[in-house]
Amino acid sequence: MTRPATLHRIPRRTHAWLAWLAASQLAVAVLWIAAGWRWGLPALLLSHAAFIVPVFLPRATLYAPALSRLPGDERQVWLTIDDGPSDDTPAILDALDRHGMQATFFLVGQRAQARPELVREILRRGHGVANHTWSHPQAWFWALGPRAMAAQVERAQAVLGELAGQPPRWFRAVAGHTNPFLAAPLRRLGLARAAWSVRGYDAVDGDVVRVLQRLQRGLGPGAIVLLHEGAPHGRSVEIVEAALCLLREQGYASVIPE
Repeated sequence: MTRPATLHRIPRRTHAWLAWLAASQLAVAVLWIAAGWRWGLPALLLSHAAFIVPVFLPRATLYAPALSRLPGDERQVWLTIDDGPSDDTPAILDALDRHGMQATFFLVGQRAQARPELVREILRRGHGVANHTWSHPQAWFWALGPRAMAAQVERAQAVLGELAGQPPRWFRAVAGHTNPFLAAPLRRLGLARAAWSVRGYDAVDGDVVRVLQRLQRGLGPGAIVLLHEGAPHGRSVEIVEAALCLLREQGYASVIPE
């Protein structure tokens, strides 16, 4: 089932946050002058936090719009799998086939370039391919400047577009982080940002039971489910298989909003 195109929200005003920043600092200055530093200093710190904290919140939309849930009350989810392609990809594709589920694979450009046959196999089996940066700089993605941020998005988009035959429409930030420089390349490339509403922390936790418990707590109609492949603990295939069983048992189907 195809979802409405309105879900695909490309950033329009890439510097809208500047107006909020200017207004907040003007308000702080007025308060400082009127009430002194005892009120002005806390207000200054809080105003800065309001622009720093959203960088690390996956569903925050200060710097770029993000889709974190599908509309409607049908028992459908968007199943998303990050960080591939990897050695796990073929087995995960087989699991999706067995359960009759579709997924979107958010691929790292560098890894896709090294394993183009896996990208083509994902598409051949009817799944989606999306942009998950060029090299997945997990420790410092949030701090990238404009040129480095653009390079991460654009290089991945070029490789994935060439391999898929058409450019991806969706982008997922590393760890869900954003900063003021992300919106511009997304707008240039016509990319919309996808967040999530359910995760099991399976990229770092290989305990299948704990991961499933976290997933089950967040499941609901329209959930965007975040899973991973190629995790260092080596149990990604097992976790994805268990997650698919959970979805089937709970009566959920998968959709791709493209």
